[in-house]
Amino acid sequence: MGKVGEAVNIADLRAMARARLPRVVFDYLDGGAEDECTLRDNVRAFRRWNFRPRHGVKLPALDLSATVMGQTLAWPAMTAPIGYSGLMHRDGEKGAGRAAARAGIASVLSTISGARLEDMAATGVPLFMQIYLLGGRAAGEATIARAQGAGVKGLFLTIDTPVGGLRERDVRNGLAQLLGRDLVAKARYLPDILAHPGWVADYLLGARMSHLPNVVIPGQGPLPLIDVASALQRSVVRWDDLPWIRAQWKGPIAIKGVLTGEDARRAIDGGADAVVVSNHGGRQLDGVAAGLDALPEVVAAAGGQCEVLMDGGIRRGGDIVKALALGARAVLLGRASAYGLAAGGEQGVDRALAILQADLTRTMMLLGCASVAQLGATHLERR
Repeated sequence: MGKVGEAVNIADLRAMARARLPRVVFDYLDGGAEDECTLRDNVRAFRRWNFRPRHGVKLPALDLSATVMGQTLAWPAMTAPIGYSGLMHRDGEKGAGRAAARAGIASVLSTISGARLEDMAATGVPLFMQIYLLGGRAAGEATIARAQGAGVKGLFLTIDTPVGGLRERDVRNGLAQLLGRDLVAKARYLPDILAHPGWVADYLLGARMSHLPNVVIPGQGPLPLIDVASALQRSVVRWDDLPWIRAQWKGPIAIKGVLTGEDARRAIDGGADAVVVSNHGGRQLDGVAAGLDALPEVVAAAGGQCEVLMDGGIRRGGDIVKALALGARAVLLGRASAYGLAAGGEQGVDRALAILQADLTRTMMLLGCASVAQLGATHLERR
């Protein structure tokens, strides 16, 4: 795997991704909304907790396995839905899915994906589908039916995107122009793009997107990528959509974007099987709570009536342990896996997941805890 195989931690993979990608693409992956306060706080929140280890104990074989929405995972993680993954590396979502399958975890495919969900299902990974109602209910029904036919294990309904967050890096860099149809407007990117020949070769070999193959609008075909931003504003999932979606889908449903106990209760009352404590990686409303800080309130409100997952800021296996100790059933890995994809494609995701799994194993052993099921608040103290 070359340099990617030499990465010691996720920060190394981030640095490799930064070197490999043109700035406009890297900043899309790396950036957040407005002043990026929530983006940074997602990471800092984990530093606000100390471990309380049990030393001098003999541990049996570690049990890192977890059951999430009916799927048994080798360790409690899933790769998170990342839009435009195909722009980061030609291996895209399919490469990430194959890596997740080898690691024994699941994958959540973004609606804003360049990979057909049927092709993703064929990678062998336990596959979940993240849903925006892009194109309206008719297009949504078609996507849900395809997901059912492809053996998708569950749906993740994202509720925190009534409008796209103000991602100022993308505005300054002109991401919309790069993704648009105006060839003259794209010329401004040539110096930076040509300075990254590896990415250019990747792009020519397939690291590009023009339409969303999983959003097929009746009578029109796949949604053009350039139309995604306006379509998102017309397609937010609302609470009154839940009965309709439940009627269409025969399987577990998670509500993604929950940050309060009130929303957790609404999700449960609407029949959700799981909620995901998430602030969209700090990419939507800047100034909201870090995912880890919001987790205890949501867990308390859920009261064991649904599974609670979380994402945001996870860069080490010890971060996973802290999330589990505060009540999460599992975590979603967003940037941690995406940096690996951007740095080295499928092999980069292999390396990212191997780093996190090794971190998780070592942390559990040093903590003196033999099973993720035994983790609890007594293993932490607030700094």
